[in-house]
Amino acid sequence: MAKNAYSTTAPTKVSKDATLPVRGTVAELKLEKKLPKKIDAIIVAIFEGEDSIELAGGEILDFIFSTEQQADILTQLEAVGAKATANSITRVPGTDVAPVIAVGLGKADLLDDETLRRASGTAARSLGGFENVATTIGDLGLAAAVTGFGLGSYSYAGLRKETEKSKDKTTTVTFISTGKDDKDVFVEAQIIVESVLLARDLVNTPSSHLYPESYSVIASNEASKHGLQTTILDEKQLADQGFGGILAVGNGSSRKPRLLRIDWKPRKAKKSIALVGKGITFDTGGISIKPGASMENMISDMGGSASVLATIIAAARLNLSINVSAFLPMAENMPSGDAFRPGDVITHFGGITSEILNTDAEGRLILADAIAYASEDKPDYLIDAATLTGAQLVALGLRTSGVMGTDEFRDSVAKTGREVGEQAWAMPLPEELDEQVKSPVADLRNVTNSRFAGMSAAGRYLQEFVGADIEWAHVDIAGPAYNTAGEFGYTPKRATGQPVRTFVQVLKDLSES
Repeated sequence: MAKNAYSTTAPTKVSKDATLPVRGTVAELKLEKKLPKKIDAIIVAIFEGEDSIELAGGEILDFIFSTEQQADILTQLEAVGAKATANSITRVPGTDVAPVIAVGLGKADLLDDETLRRASGTAARSLGGFENVATTIGDLGLAAAVTGFGLGSYSYAGLRKETEKSKDKTTTVTFISTGKDDKDVFVEAQIIVESVLLARDLVNTPSSHLYPESYSVIASNEASKHGLQTTILDEKQLADQGFGGILAVGNGSSRKPRLLRIDWKPRKAKKSIALVGKGITFDTGGISIKPGASMENMISDMGGSASVLATIIAAARLNLSINVSAFLPMAENMPSGDAFRPGDVITHFGGITSEILNTDAEGRLILADAIAYASEDKPDYLIDAATLTGAQLVALGLRTSGVMGTDEFRDSVAKTGREVGEQAWAMPLPEELDEQVKSPVADLRNVTNSRFAGMSAAGRYLQEFVGADIEWAHVDIAGPAYNTAGEFGYTPKRATGQPVRTFVQVLKDLSES
């Protein structure tokens, strides 16, 4: 069989050295104190002035261009009718230094980090044909600019022939900086970018190549690179320890389920947090099978687990002073003679039972096991992330995550998401849902008999598995994790990597408080 050839039979044993079959490509980002000798273009930013456009920037702009050269650039931009509206792109010959690419930022008094990130991402996506460029945009906010360029330049070619994947050369983007703390800012931003890209690569990987056994090994290897401790539970160990939710969902597939635990335990850490991420490597809906249209997008149903893996790796690389344990339950939800059925009653880790009304509400079943398992450690905080409900898209759209949980922590996570540019909104867990999630034949049922409040009902179900006195946030990323529309700002088509940046910032804030 050819390399990476797909087989419909149960997979052979996964190599202990397994890695992702392909990674996305990104621009190479550098930080320098002076302009490189060889550049193809310089990227500058422009503001909307009262009467005309204005070059945006301070010391770095003056460091590269003389007053006369800046005036000449403005004259050229005005001559071609350049607009400074946010995310607009205009190219002009520039000066004897280099051709100029101008990216609009809108009005100066409205500039914020997200505007800068999106404009930088737009600029990064406009660099086709350039090998070496420099930019002054970092002078307006280095972390935001690096994030925008790093995430915006991402491209995933997939499993094509090597000759087809290697046509385009990688662009090098150099940020010019003279600040004494800029190196630390640059390195931290790069680490966060690389973590987001890992999540994107995992989500973009086809389920033919990423299934529970291979995923658990690949994820474990990625974590081990950074000194993290990992433990993989296979189907026999899951059965012995009573993980009925993970087993029920995964039993219908020839590709048996796994549970991966990853630990970051720095010295002198005073707080602890558990991260739980839904890892359904493919979701057919099981016996309650989904419609065929767009089912291929269900490779993204492990987006929560990818974000959790990327977050704990970032925590280790940033040496955050907080104990972090990540739990990635992994299963493939398939219909077969061994699949679980509507009407079944399963017993979760810890003893709570669930009546199954719909096998397509499988994510909460594997999360329930992992949340109960994580709660045994009695962490101070617990966050779970999942592409969980279609109701999230109905309520909040394609780009905004729904956040539920304990009031104060829920609000804090949602606020942090908005601050870093990953839109999130706090949602309630109404008391009237308590009766709706109860079952006449088990402790709970996995869906309600109502078409209303589906997102909150799922959150209310998961609440039953969270240990006492744990600050908890449940983040439904059904829409934001996978972009089925056009690219925008620094967000590509397909996998977005949300909500990695939110979670990293939450961990940073907790470690510093």
